[in-house]
Amino acid sequence: MAGMTVQITPLVDALVRNRLAWLASGEDGRPLGTAFLRLPPGGGYADLELDVHPAERRCGVGTSLLQAVVEAAGTRDGLRSLLTQPVREDSPGDLFCAARGLRRVLRLTYTRLPLDGPLPTHADVRGYRLVHWEGTVPGELAATFARSRSAMDDMPMDDADYTPDPWDVDRVHAVADAVSRRGEILCVTAALSDDGEIAGFTELVVPGDGRGDAQHYGTGVLPAHRGHGLARWMKAAQIARVRARFPALAGLLADTADSNAAMRRVNDSLGYVPTHRSLLYQHDLPGPR
Repeated sequence: MAGMTVQITPLVDALVRNRLAWLASGEDGRPLGTAFLRLPPGGGYADLELDVHPAERRCGVGTSLLQAVVEAAGTRDGLRSLLTQPVREDSPGDLFCAARGLRRVLRLTYTRLPLDGPLPTHADVRGYRLVHWEGTVPGELAATFARSRSAMDDMPMDDADYTPDPWDVDRVHAVADAVSRRGEILCVTAALSDDGEIAGFTELVVPGDGRGDAQHYGTGVLPAHRGHGLARWMKAAQIARVRARFPALAGLLADTADSNAAMRRVNDSLGYVPTHRSLLYQHDLPGPR
């Protein structure tokens, strides 16, 4: 099937704002693959997601989709690069990105904590107290929670052309709403300092039926509050809480940049076990025309 004719059709993604889409199809109209590009509001990098049906790989489908995306991205003012979704190491996606000349910019280690063993121990941190909620943040905590999100702005991203998007209360609510629409449960544990401000947080998304594995979304501690063990305390407390709340839950999943030594130490101390590695690739666009 090498050299097959591939038709690339630009689409309008009605489900996600500021996202472009392409469909690759064969001469007979059957779908072969898709590509999506999420455009940032202020320029910089765009998130690239590209999928080809396993039976249609090595036939030029992915190359045709990537070419269409790159051409479209090149017409966007202020766009510097395309950043892929994580691709599993040594997978077809990894081999494709390397063969097409994209740069490896970040390596991630994926880990899992099985919930059928003893719970990790933890001690309270003086000067702070923990609060927990599911779904949308309580109104009295919304503003401080939005401010606390900047705790992840300096997370290691190695060579990736990554600029964090600003957070506000509307965005906090939008994330919770998106999780809810998928039928999943957003669980948040946060550490409040004596002045009532959130000093750090950790998030976990649980399947709607409370079974299988839950996925960590993010854990962050504001710089002024680091060095007290807040990250481990919050995560250990959250582990105990979700196991009691969802007794059929099998495990917790996390992914951490290899260069994020602090968070890797926390996860190691809690019993998370590595499962595999993934990579982020980047395509750099030409400079201003």
